[in-house]
Amino acid sequence: MDISKISDALFLEAIAAVDGGNIPVLKDLITAHPRLITERLNYPSGDYFDSPYLLWFIADNPIRNEKLPANIVEVTALLIAEIKKHAPDTVEKQLDYALGLVATGRIPRECGVQIQLMDVLIDASATPHGCSGALAHGNIEAAAHLIKRGSKLTLTTAVGLNWVDDVVRLASSATDDENLAALTMAAFYGKTDMVAYLLNLGVDPNDYPKKGTGFHTQATPLHQAVCSRSLDSVKLLVEAGARLDLTDKAYGGTPLGWAKYMQTEDTDEQHQKEYAVTEAYLSGLN
Repeated sequence: MDISKISDALFLEAIAAVDGGNIPVLKDLITAHPRLITERLNYPSGDYFDSPYLLWFIADNPIRNEKLPANIVEVTALLIAEIKKHAPDTVEKQLDYALGLVATGRIPRECGVQIQLMDVLIDASATPHGCSGALAHGNIEAAAHLIKRGSKLTLTTAVGLNWVDDVVRLASSATDDENLAALTMAAFYGKTDMVAYLLNLGVDPNDYPKKGTGFHTQATPLHQAVCSRSLDSVKLLVEAGARLDLTDKAYGGTPLGWAKYMQTEDTDEQHQKEYAVTEAYLSGLN
């Protein structure tokens, strides 16, 4: 997010107070200008952070600072109290979306406050949700905690958490869309056993997860297996009929293209070697 494109000086001041953990200034600003809580910022970004509420800045998602103030939990509690006071009709919308941003964010996890932030939001009435989204962004502990706090367990989440008994139970009644999302999750984490299990159930690998499944919708299971550096998962998918010519919906790259690109994107030498091995395997199939 480009803060320089925000023209609302008052909102910028409030954001700076959130980022700096300056509770006295933040409280004074809200007291004098309740619109900071009741209104959304006029920032039509066209993405998931379109016209955000002030509360939604607590997660640094999208990333702006690469860090959160040490007292971000207290800052969040203050904002929640002010929302309940000034904007009770939007409490559910504000808190639920903030929870999603925290659960899928990298910065809350790295700062060691992800679970605390999730708890303060859920305790304040946010509905636990978004387990698959958390897993799609590498937040395994967050996903498990959402289940602990009452979120529904889906096949996709069970696969991501490697809860085998639940996978077997849920797979027996899963829809095609749920099966595909679960297979994509298994490929994303390079869970070879899970990939094999789902393929043996007859899951078709040649599609993209549907919107609403909570997982990345722009790429096939084979793309995700390439990204996970799991050559065994890649081979299982290819042997099950995964097409090599399907392209991702964001950049138009094939699985082979992903293997080549990741060698330049990932700076870890061991990872580069693993991507190179996958590239060689896929190139040999053409």
